[in-house]
Amino acid sequence: MAPRAGRPALRGPLLPGLLLAAAALSRPAAPCPFQCYCFGSPRLLLRCASGAELRQPPRDVPPDARNLTIVGANLTVLRAAAFAGGAADEDGAPAAGVRLPFLAALRLTHNNIEAVEDGAFDGLPSLAALDLSHNPLRALGGGAFRGLPALRSLQLNHALERGGPALLDALDAALAPLDGLRLLGLAGNALRRLPPAALRLPRLERLDVHLNELAGLGPDELRALERDGGPLGPRLLLAGNPLRCGCAARPLLAWLRNATERVPDARRLRCAAPRALLDRPLLDLDETGLRCAQGDAADGRGEEADAAGPELEASYVFFGLVLALIGLIFLMVLYLNRRGIQRWMRNLREACRDQMEGYHYRYEQDADPRRAPAPAAPAGSRAASPGSGL
Repeated sequence: MAPRAGRPALRGPLLPGLLLAAAALSRPAAPCPFQCYCFGSPRLLLRCASGAELRQPPRDVPPDARNLTIVGANLTVLRAAAFAGGAADEDGAPAAGVRLPFLAALRLTHNNIEAVEDGAFDGLPSLAALDLSHNPLRALGGGAFRGLPALRSLQLNHALERGGPALLDALDAALAPLDGLRLLGLAGNALRRLPPAALRLPRLERLDVHLNELAGLGPDELRALERDGGPLGPRLLLAGNPLRCGCAARPLLAWLRNATERVPDARRLRCAAPRALLDRPLLDLDETGLRCAQGDAADGRGEEADAAGPELEASYVFFGLVLALIGLIFLMVLYLNRRGIQRWMRNLREACRDQMEGYHYRYEQDADPRRAPAPAAPAGSRAASPGSGL
């Protein structure tokens, strides 16, 4: 059977073209690192998620990589120039230099990183976004973020809660050189105060401190957020903090009402103390209702007294209402039994009158001289009377 007309003419040029296209698609643009996964070209996205066996950053990352993600590894310590060939291999020999001049985004979440040394990110001049969230950081070098002139976003969410006050002091030193930082994430770190260095960053546009232990913001912190009449300070995310709604919260409440757009989650701010205001929205309160207690403005030790004040006042109000109810019931009983009470009052009055008349009659009888008894004779006169008859 002869083939249809036109079929050989189509098969001839089509098959070689398909083979050439398949060969071009199967040829990698750049080698993928060992234990990493490349999606498309490394120029677009390079993702490494190899598990606990990855103990240091990969050394064969393509130099044209733009995004690097390492999740779930066991990096533990990021040493100096860890992504530029500064880390040593297992034999102690220095690793080959790896420069990543185009790397713009580096995500290192859930990697059990406990320490970041000075200059850990040297050799990444184009890095704009760095995410170290969900790592149990215990040590942070004062120069950990040096050499990152293009850094705009730094995420340290749920990464600082185990380091204590020393780690927060190191964070202040590490943030100082980041003049171009626009976004800073510090959520879930049990912070009791805002890092002073974060408030001094000149270009910071957003500061995320939700889910911390902030009891409020002091006047100094509010003044730092206003930047003394300069450009507007960063937008602040505060939800999820145990705010203490005492008199020390009055400046914060006034600031929130004047600059609500600066705190996008202002409607979600709720009181955690005193107990009388528990879970009340902060913006729904009146400044006059934020009561002071002894030591409240100074060191917060008057929390129990402040908590007991409104509670005691509420107890007095409740006691007064109970007394008013009892009085109302008593008056109602009197009104319903008014006829019986009147009858009882008449009987009582008559009984009293009869008693008084009896007392009056006895008094008149006792005062009559005719009914008075004869006086008794003296003893001497009785003895002489027989002799007188003789």
